[in-house]
Amino acid sequence: MRRSLLFMPGNNPAMLQNSDVFEADAVIYDLEDAVSVTEKDSARKLVAEFLRFNKSLPMEVVIRINGLDTDFYSSDLEYVVSDRIDTIMLPKADHDGLLQLDKLLTKIEQEKGLTKKIKVIPIIELAKSVLEIEKIVTCPRVDGVLLGAEDLSSDLDVIRTKKGDEILYARQRLVMACSAYKIDSIDTPFTDTNDNDGLKTDCEFAVSIGFTSKSAIHPNQVTTINKTFVPTKEKIEWALRVEAANAEALKKGLGVFSLDGKMVDKPVIERANKILKKAKAYKLI
Repeated sequence: MRRSLLFMPGNNPAMLQNSDVFEADAVIYDLEDAVSVTEKDSARKLVAEFLRFNKSLPMEVVIRINGLDTDFYSSDLEYVVSDRIDTIMLPKADHDGLLQLDKLLTKIEQEKGLTKKIKVIPIIELAKSVLEIEKIVTCPRVDGVLLGAEDLSSDLDVIRTKKGDEILYARQRLVMACSAYKIDSIDTPFTDTNDNDGLKTDCEFAVSIGFTSKSAIHPNQVTTINKTFVPTKEKIEWALRVEAANAEALKKGLGVFSLDGKMVDKPVIERANKILKKAKAYKLI
């Protein structure tokens, strides 16, 4: 279960050493956009050594490798894939590329004798990928999908705005596909790290259309994201009342009952159960 995923440059030793203190549910060690071409080799070696020797790691370790259309991805995988990581993040992902990545990871896991299966988070950054989203969510290893709005806006040749009208269709299509297959839908980063009010508004909108989590590009964004992507106090109180009323209804053999003048049936009970599950996971109750 994820709320926040924090991007961290793979070529910054100081940030790597502090990566477990930022309270993000996942840290994404970035070998792609945050690292210049001249530093690719040193960055992957630095991340590999950090993961190998550092005893304290974030809850989920994610590595954003370079794209499959580059000369760097193969070395990225060879260096960083181990039992110390949980997930590979694939930029500019498409269906065929994800199938290729599954085969590459299977081979490496077997050769290295890994004890767990590495998960994959594809980044939707191309118009083609938006149109393939229903296929992408069914690919092996995929347990979450991230929207990359900056590159997508570039591919669409539109201006990226804070309001985000230009990515609304992509956001909604991604949420629908992820929801259908019960995997995480991860919203695009909010790029103005000095605008916390704007971040909060963006998070609230993402929650309102169904996103389960959001990525961050600066540690100071994590707290706002974590607070927004959990049930509100009012929702938790409502869910507890539904749970209590449902328990009483079951004693009476009732499948449907009334609460506050409104009918409560199976879909409403399931919604309350989801709220309580998330609230318990994040120790809100």
